[in-house]
Amino acid sequence: MSQTDVRLDGSAELRTEREATPGSAGRRREHAVPPTPDSASYYGRPVLNEPTWKAPDIAGYLFLGGLAGASSALAAAAALTGRPRLARAAKTGALCALGGSLYSLIHDLGRPGRFANMLRVFKVTSPMSVGTWILTAYGPQAGCAAATDVTGRLPRLGRAATVGAGLTGSAVATYTAVLICDTAVPVWHEGYREMPFLFAGSAAAAAGGLGMLATPTAEAGPARRAALLGAAAECAAATRMERRLGALAEPLKRSRLLRAGEALSLAGALAGITVGRRSRMAAVAAGAALLAGSACTRFGIFRAGTESANDPKYTVQPQRRRLATTRAERDLT
Repeated sequence: MSQTDVRLDGSAELRTEREATPGSAGRRREHAVPPTPDSASYYGRPVLNEPTWKAPDIAGYLFLGGLAGASSALAAAAALTGRPRLARAAKTGALCALGGSLYSLIHDLGRPGRFANMLRVFKVTSPMSVGTWILTAYGPQAGCAAATDVTGRLPRLGRAATVGAGLTGSAVATYTAVLICDTAVPVWHEGYREMPFLFAGSAAAAAGGLGMLATPTAEAGPARRAALLGAAAECAAATRMERRLGALAEPLKRSRLLRAGEALSLAGALAGITVGRRSRMAAVAAGAALLAGSACTRFGIFRAGTESANDPKYTVQPQRRRLATTRAERDLT
């Protein structure tokens, strides 16, 4: 039947969209007009798939990896300046954090063999490939540095491993920022300029907090200074990123975890550099606040990125702004 449809009751009914109207001969049949998109959506549909990464695994991996890498750097500085107890605390803390970081990463991958499979090639344009090799170079050195310090054996090998872990640890603390910025998640992708500095500052604050927590106040001077510099760098990078991103920074500004992380990091750093010099209890409290602040920052960045991926406007609006800028530049030339 070309003009009618059969209804459930057996009668025929003329389809209204196929009715002929005066003056419509030769015209294309009209279809339902899709809703007009506004600047905040793509016809009401999601533009990006939600990231499959889970917060306990990947956000925990970001936090523990930063803590491990920065702690190794702090351990090298402590060993070179004659602070053995701070160096030992930082080395053992780095090894424990590295173990937790690798567990989180492998748990997210699903099988340990997938981590080994990434070592088959080295692709300099892939942050995941480069990061895998950085972890592979860092892990044995961090383990050797901690083992030789605790056992007291092979001191020369231990010193070489300490310096090597400190150098590669700096890359471990920051490469995860490049890793998440190399995705299509709007907040992460657009924050590529400030994210490495934010991660470096957060990692330094966490390592300083661990040093104050596990070391007598007489030897914790480098830890206190690292915590202060790290907290200042973290807050400065976060503030600059929010200002530069404009409307795209809304998920960051709404994040209670990020606000809590900034407050805990600043409070812990200030307490450590002042009353933490004289009071062991104050130093412990300041160290715990710094660790909690760094964890809140990493989880806050992760959740803000997920929120920006779920809302189409954070993908559509930046694309339209870039298109308008390109057209304006083209008109000028």
